[in-house]
Amino acid sequence: MSRIDDLIQELCPDGVEHTGVLDIADYVRGITYSKNDEDSAGEIQVLRANNITLASNTLNFEDVKRVSSHVRVRDAQRLRAGDTLICAGSGSRDHIGKVAYIREDIGQTFGGFMAVLRTTDARVESRFLFHLLTGERFKTHLDRSLSTSTINNLNASVMRGFRVPLPPLEVQREIVRVLDKFTQLEAELEAELEARRTQYDYFFRNLLSFRAGEAKELTLGDIGRVAMCKRVFKSETSDSGDVPFFKIGTFGGTPDAYISRELFDSYREKFSFPRRGDVLISAAGTIGRTVVYDGEAAYFQDSNIVWLDHDESIVTNAYLRHWYKVIEWVTDGGTIRRLYNSNLLRARILVPPRAEQDRITKTLDRFDALVNDIRIGLPAELDARRKQYEYYRDRLLTFKEAV
Repeated sequence: MSRIDDLIQELCPDGVEHTGVLDIADYVRGITYSKNDEDSAGEIQVLRANNITLASNTLNFEDVKRVSSHVRVRDAQRLRAGDTLICAGSGSRDHIGKVAYIREDIGQTFGGFMAVLRTTDARVESRFLFHLLTGERFKTHLDRSLSTSTINNLNASVMRGFRVPLPPLEVQREIVRVLDKFTQLEAELEAELEARRTQYDYFFRNLLSFRAGEAKELTLGDIGRVAMCKRVFKSETSDSGDVPFFKIGTFGGTPDAYISRELFDSYREKFSFPRRGDVLISAAGTIGRTVVYDGEAAYFQDSNIVWLDHDESIVTNAYLRHWYKVIEWVTDGGTIRRLYNSNLLRARILVPPRAEQDRITKTLDRFDALVNDIRIGLPAELDARRKQYEYYRDRLLTFKEAV
C-alpha cells in the first residue's frame, strides 16, 4: 500500500474534502408496476433485490422478472455503465443497502424497491463510490438512520445524510486498482468453487445410482420410525438460560430461546431424544433441511424438527444424510407446508451393503467438505480473501477531513 501512502502524502497530506453523496451523484428509484403487468414473455426485464448476490456484491440474472412493454420506463431507469444498483426497500433489514456495480450499459431496468446511484461529478470515480458503499461506514450510517423506523426504506433523505471523502482522482484510481485485485481473486475462487460444486453434484448422483442387484430399495419406514422431542411450551422457555432450545426459525443457526437444565435432563431421560450423529430434519419451514446432532446439550421443537430412529446396521446416519439431499419430499398442500411423518416414512432410498455405504460416504464427505465447509478447502480460502478485502477496503477508504 506504499504507493497509496505516497500519493496521499504528496497530494492531500492535510486531509480531503467530505461531501454528501447526493452532491456528487443522482439517486434514481426504480419503476412501478402491478401484478397484472407481470408477463413471463414481456419485453422489459426488471432486476430486483434477489438479483444482487449479498456475499460478493455482484449482479446475478437468476429469476429476472419480466413485465409488459406498456409499463413506463424512463431513460434514467435504464441501467448504465458505472451505475451502482442498490436495494432500497425489503422485508429483510439485512438486504437494505446491498449493492452491485454495473460495468456496461445493459437493457434491464430495476424495480421500485431498488435504486441507482449515478455519479454526476467529475471529481469522483464511479468504482470508488461503489467500494465506499460496500464498506463499514455506509453500513453504520444505515444502522443509525434506520434504527428508529419500522419500515426499511432507503429513501433520498437517508442517502443524503451519507458523507463521502473526495481524495484526488489519482488516489481514487490507485485505491480502486488495489481493491479490484481482491475482488478479482474472489471472483476466480467463486468460479473454481462453482466448478467443484458441479463436480460434486456429478459424483453425488453417480455414487447414489446402482445397477440391478447392487442395492435394496427401501422406504424410510422399512428402516425405522420418526422421533421427536417432548413438547416444550413457550412458558417453559426464556431469553437466556442453561440449554439452547431450537425452534424451526433458528434450526441450524443461533438460538433465541433456552430451557432450564432441570427440564432438559428430565425430558432427555424420559422421552425421545436424538443420539449423537442422528440427522435432524426440518418438517416445516425449509422442508428437509438437516443438521447432524453433535451430542452437545440442546433441545429441539417437537413435530417441526424430527429424526429417524433406526438401526444403523441397516443404514448409517452418515449415508442417510446424503440421501436426504436428493429425496423429493412430499408435503401437504396447505398454506403452511409441512412434512408429515407418513410422507417422510414413504420416501424411498437405495441401500447397498454396509461396506459400500461407508465407501460412498467417505467420498461424498470429502467433496462436501471441499465445497461447503467454511473451515477448510475453497470456502475457507474464499472467506479469508473476503475478510482481507474488507480489512483493506475500510482502511484505504478512511480519510481525514480537511479543515
